[in-house]
Amino acid sequence: MTSTLLRVGTWNLDGRWDPHVEAALSKVSADVWLLTEVPEAAVPEGYLPYWSSAPLVAGRHYAAVLVRDTARVIGRWDGDLHPASAAAVVGGTVFCSSVLPWRSCGREAPWEGSTTADKTAAVTRRLAGSLPRGATVWGGDWNHAFRGPERAGSVEGREHVLDACAKLDLTVVTAESPHRTEGLSSIDHIAVPESATVRTVRRVEMKGARRHLSDHDAYVVDVRLGGTRRTRR
Repeated sequence: MTSTLLRVGTWNLDGRWDPHVEAALSKVSADVWLLTEVPEAAVPEGYLPYWSSAPLVAGRHYAAVLVRDTARVIGRWDGDLHPASAAAVVGGTVFCSSVLPWRSCGREAPWEGSTTADKTAAVTRRLAGSLPRGATVWGGDWNHAFRGPERAGSVEGREHVLDACAKLDLTVVTAESPHRTEGLSSIDHIAVPESATVRTVRRVEMKGARRHLSDHDAYVVDVRLGGTRRTRR
């Protein structure tokens, strides 16, 4: 099987779209973006969008997958996705972007359950049961850290997310990445197949006009997918 080196990024746009945001995305030059809180207009030139199915909230989609139009795009992935997730198939791999529950997300659709942990379990169970095992790259704003204090999600919710990753044969390569706030770990993540070879993982401050463009930083992974299984660093 031919292997493919891709740059994959995730970023919560915080519902914003302007020339500064577009320029920041362009500078990273990702082959696939796993975006969250995405306005409908947020499609840079040269990318194809795949949107989450949940109704828009404040004029924004929960999630989107943007794929560079020179990639081997097969199209939208039509498995049993949670409504706050989006997915596309690129060269035999499903790329999925998700917003996972946070403490104040409420109990209305698309969330199910009474506690943050219960809601997280419902989403991750559905995704783990539908995304292809060992052939998925999953990311987005998961609202859970995997190291240190938990400010957005729940400690029990962390375990549900990690359990889903284990069922899908995925490694969360951003698990040790820092949050913009000192002392906290990232809640935006990218998980790749265990068989992948990860070249780099980095946090990128997305700035324009001398200011942060969102309340989140971006996280970018250079990863080789497919081919013979290799030992990652």
